[in-house]
Amino acid sequence: MNAPQAVAMEATEQNGNIKDISGVPHIHFDGYWIRYYEPPPETLAAKKRLLDALTKRTFHHTEAGINTPGGKLEFARECYEKEQDPGRKRINAAMLAGALFNRATDIFTTIVDMEERGIKITRDNSLMKECSACFSEALDLSKNVKHHSGEEGVDELWGEPVKVFTMPISEYYTSRYRKIALAMAEIDCIGEGLKQTLIVHNCFQDALPLIDNFVVIAKKESEILRSDPDYYQIWPEFVATGEILTDFLAQIPRGACSHLERHIKRGTTLLKDGKNLITWIANVRVPMPVSKQKFLSKCEAYRDTVDS
Repeated sequence: MNAPQAVAMEATEQNGNIKDISGVPHIHFDGYWIRYYEPPPETLAAKKRLLDALTKRTFHHTEAGINTPGGKLEFARECYEKEQDPGRKRINAAMLAGALFNRATDIFTTIVDMEERGIKITRDNSLMKECSACFSEALDLSKNVKHHSGEEGVDELWGEPVKVFTMPISEYYTSRYRKIALAMAEIDCIGEGLKQTLIVHNCFQDALPLIDNFVVIAKKESEILRSDPDYYQIWPEFVATGEILTDFLAQIPRGACSHLERHIKRGTTLLKDGKNLITWIANVRVPMPVSKQKFLSKCEAYRDTVDS
């Protein structure tokens, strides 16, 4: 077994271990120690609170105009089925997914209300079946939903409420830690790729530690809940550190030729693009592999033109 394989195996064997880091509980998954939160009790009311929070979060991070009320489901479906233009049909599909999503949460709210009144609802109840069907169809349509930046779809994020509905809360929490670990790995990868790209010009030397600082705080942002008191320190640091990176301007050497000047300006744009992508991943807390690969390809293309 080679060294990288041994390290990977050791990291996997630690999965699920919990320890305090600076007085804060952390859980280990796939090489990362992630801030740990105790799952709430396994009740329908707790599931409803999770679903409500995840519904708001999902629509917050996806493109505008698709948060269709559940009461408009039939009309949204009719519009989707009638639309022939591929571009507009994708939007109609996203709107239909939103309506299905909201219809499912509406039904689940009713189920919880009934439970709280002492009326037991079993899994084979027609309401539960309809709720499950709505979540399932919404997930099938989620590939048509884009991130609010216009980048790739974030069906990983869209599928989280479905997981809350279909699996125990403790298992859902475990799945979240795995996704956060993947998001952290992407943040590290993008940061390192950006540094290895910009290091080709001395004028970007001062940006390299800024990238490192932003990667560190971005990973903290990806793991913390807004209900955590530490969020009031993490979020301001995350935003302020990102602004420093956005405001960075490489100094073009005096007498630089037009080709070098253009290349340095392209590098500055690349720096901002990398900062934006890291921000999106930290916020959605799920990987964005297509966007990551597109960005790394841009970095490679930039390096290939250094001496051309």
